[in-house]
Amino acid sequence: MKNLKSATLGILISLITTLIIFKFTESSLTWEVLSRVNFAFLALAILLQVAFWLIWALRLGMISRYLGFYLPFLSSIQITLSSMFIAAITPSSAGGEPLRVKMLSDRGMGVGESTFVVLTERVLDSLFFIFALPIFLIFTGFATDLGYRVAFVFLVLFLLFLYALYEILRSEENLSKFARWSGRIFRKRKISERFEKELRNLRKGALKLLSAPFYLVILFTLTALMWSAVFLIPSIILLSFGQNPHFMLSYTAQLIIIIISLIPLTPGSSGIVESSMAYLYSNFVDLGVLGSLVAVWRFITYHLNIIFGAVSLNSGVFKKFFR
Repeated sequence: MKNLKSATLGILISLITTLIIFKFTESSLTWEVLSRVNFAFLALAILLQVAFWLIWALRLGMISRYLGFYLPFLSSIQITLSSMFIAAITPSSAGGEPLRVKMLSDRGMGVGESTFVVLTERVLDSLFFIFALPIFLIFTGFATDLGYRVAFVFLVLFLLFLYALYEILRSEENLSKFARWSGRIFRKRKISERFEKELRNLRKGALKLLSAPFYLVILFTLTALMWSAVFLIPSIILLSFGQNPHFMLSYTAQLIIIIISLIPLTPGSSGIVESSMAYLYSNFVDLGVLGSLVAVWRFITYHLNIIFGAVSLNSGVFKKFFR
């Protein structure tokens, strides 16, 4: 019931924000464009979103396999879609990571290893954003002020996170100190001992992965392909409207939007994302198609996550129903 309320809230905020944008940008061009939509391009845009899911699942399986844990591809897809549903209904998509840790643990992976897998995913994503955003900002010269401010803040926070993680895992002594400190907070020795054990597993996985640079390159390449697939969706939607796709500018705007979406205010950053997209895309897209672009893009990249994620998360219920 709580998930249903959060999903409904996220969808309502998204729809209301999109309707406001549509109302303020509506013109004769809007209805002219909608009357001659190319549905083949819309289908391609949806396929790119599916590719995003599949590549994410493939990457999840590869990281798990490197730790010696075999994760069937169908299980990896279920974990990916389920976590996307929770991410879509929690502020800053924060609920997706804990769910992936739990679902990996439920399949037999230790909590420490599961946490390492999810942390590796997030570090790879962050590294891609940090490398790609400055390059695209310089190459396109687009939204320099906003883009560089977003890039700078994200870089500082990411470096602080990496430094804290490094200090905890740098040595066995630091690891033990952190575990004892956490035990004093919860006032339970068992928690401290269990936490230390899982931190050791996390450290072991980190050292193993860092010792395989070629494998890291493969994972980073998958990360770039994964995000590129979803970042191309607005351009394909513009093509379906018979408009200039603005591939480079759109890709740059998507990099900025994905970082802004980390602000933990609303479920799935609904409202924030739509407003950010309207602001950024108004610089190079005709206002008459802006509202339609935001609506279709958000349906493909957000509402479909909720729909398919809900089905995946409740797959046991659906199997029982259709049995």
